Amino acid sequence: MQYDDNTKKRLRRLEGQVRGVLKMMEEEKDCKEVVSQLSAVRSAADKAIAYIVAVNLEQCILDEKEAGRDTSKLVQQAFELLVKSR
Repeated sequence: MQYDDNTKKRLRRLEGQVRGVLKMMEEEKDCKEVVSQLSAVRSAADKAIAYIVAVNLEQCILDEKEAGRDTSKLVQQAFELLVKSR
């Protein structure tokens, strides 16, 4: 699978957020602030995962339809990937 620039941008933003949390820890920021930022990191990671699965699913469905095959199994696999990621 090829990953588009949007996907890479999401992960770079996530990387920056993690660096920010580490800096907060080094600066001994309040626990509530650190946890709040970690929660934002988790949310961003969840959204990146969902985006990657959705884009991949779309391409796989198009490929399967073009080949004349059933696509229902693909949807189930995508669902399982999302559940597993949590």
